[in-house]
Amino acid sequence: MTPLKTDRPADDAAGATAAGRGTTRRPGEGGPALPRLGVVGTLRWAWRQLTSMRVALLLLLLLAVAAVPGSLFPQRPSNPAAVTQYLDDNPVTGPWLDRFQFFDVYASVWFSAIYLLLFVSLIGCVVPRTIAHVKALRQPPPATPRRLSRMPQYGTLAVPAGTDAAAADVARRAGAVLKRRGYRVRLQDLDGDRPSAAAERGYLRETGNLIFHTALIGVLVSVAVGGLFGYRGQRTIVEGDSFVNTLVGYDSFSPGTNFADDNLDPFSVQLDKFDVTFDRESTTHYGQPIDFTAHLTTRQTPSSAPEQQTLKVNSPVDLGGSSVFLVGNGYAPVVTVRDGQGKVAWSGPVVSTPTDGMYTSAFVLKVPDARPEQLSFVGFFLPTAVAGEDKVAFSGDPDPLLPQLNLNSFKGDLGLDNGVPSSVFALDTSTLTQLNGRDKPAGGIVLDRTHKTQQLPNGLGSITFDGVKRYIAIDVRHDPGTTGALVFSSAALLGLIGSLFVPRRRAWVRAGRASDGRVMVEYGLLARGEDHRLERERVALGRALDDALVAERAPNGKNDAGGTAGADRGTTGL
Repeated sequence: MTPLKTDRPADDAAGATAAGRGTTRRPGEGGPALPRLGVVGTLRWAWRQLTSMRVALLLLLLLAVAAVPGSLFPQRPSNPAAVTQYLDDNPVTGPWLDRFQFFDVYASVWFSAIYLLLFVSLIGCVVPRTIAHVKALRQPPPATPRRLSRMPQYGTLAVPAGTDAAAADVARRAGAVLKRRGYRVRLQDLDGDRPSAAAERGYLRETGNLIFHTALIGVLVSVAVGGLFGYRGQRTIVEGDSFVNTLVGYDSFSPGTNFADDNLDPFSVQLDKFDVTFDRESTTHYGQPIDFTAHLTTRQTPSSAPEQQTLKVNSPVDLGGSSVFLVGNGYAPVVTVRDGQGKVAWSGPVVSTPTDGMYTSAFVLKVPDARPEQLSFVGFFLPTAVAGEDKVAFSGDPDPLLPQLNLNSFKGDLGLDNGVPSSVFALDTSTLTQLNGRDKPAGGIVLDRTHKTQQLPNGLGSITFDGVKRYIAIDVRHDPGTTGALVFSSAALLGLIGSLFVPRRRAWVRAGRASDGRVMVEYGLLARGEDHRLERERVALGRALDDALVAERAPNGKNDAGGTAGADRGTTGL
């Protein structure tokens, strides 16, 4: 018969047929037809990619990289003044960085997107694997292969003839040996000619792996809860003063994203005394601090009874759901400033900032209530003043043995009424007029226990040194996710240990009677994954089988053929 002719080539006809069936052809002539994914297929492919372990690790690395700008740029929630200063100093790049939320990294859209994608990816990895693992736990060990000699580790042994041991009895005894070695055992073909015991162990390996990844999800949730509902604040407390846990009581405060005033625990802290122990015996470390102890009076609530507590470094005080940490200390000289009208414009301790190990401290005092001119002072406080060869005083000891204030005074508008925030530990003197100083006719201000008061030039007032107090700097942290993070991180560590050190193995033991009456036993082992100790397990299993099946049946370790019982054990084959 003459073949039918067509107006188009066979390949074109096949392509048309494939197109009619909803498939497409690869570029190039003669390529195979591939089905179109479609919307559902594309979504399924995207979901599989997102929930793969490779993408989860990539997102974890990306999250670590995305957190780097948070340490490079000032963050608005913790230090808005620094962000304002950065924008003023960088008028070109600053607004662009602000537009991309580089000053609020941890609440930015892009950081939150990576965080949520990682969260979804881990859940998508864990849930299907958990379901599969639960099904695997319910399934019996796999059937015994026909040829155990092909196993990576293989051995044989013979039960001596002349005993009443049946092959089924040997298989049962072998199963008992495997159970004692931690295997889950399945007996097979006990009524047949070649009964066997199939066993598997190491299920905790996959369980540990799942616990590890589930715990990672728990850590992410705990961190998210802490970031949403937690807060952190700092405050300095002078001896004799109190701190009440309210927003206005903090020197600086960093709230969580969903923070509310109700999250604040209603506790109060009073610093009764602060003791510092310095090294007085060592010649190389003389004067270095050895111990810090803050004696506190605390109240959990305004109506609760006062409680005496001790605060030390790395030993916080827990009040409600918050923890109080000791993070700093120093001296607060007590001064009184009178203005030109003779009125007290300031009276109380002034927190100074230590600059060296001898507690030489920077001193800044702003007195906006002084009249007719606002006054300010800047200088340093010396706990133990010692004059050097150049007649410049320095601190010779960290204890307040000879306390001294060395100050310069200024007059002029301090700029506190224009609404621009400024640090209490810094003074901008560019717009002020200096009154006292070493290069001024009135000289600098030097106050100590013998010379306590200094009059300011032009009748603008006076300053009096009344004494010295100590202060502490505390850090109050409230993180409701801390306990969860600790529990889940510990679980992740345990799961990781299990997934790394628990081997997954399968073992089979088959028994059969030989023509000479002996029961021949062969066993093989297979590792699911890398297991460098599988050969050691084969040797140990062979010895256990020998002790259970051969030694107890052949006295003195001799079989009927005159050989050593179990002489065939440990033979390996691939």
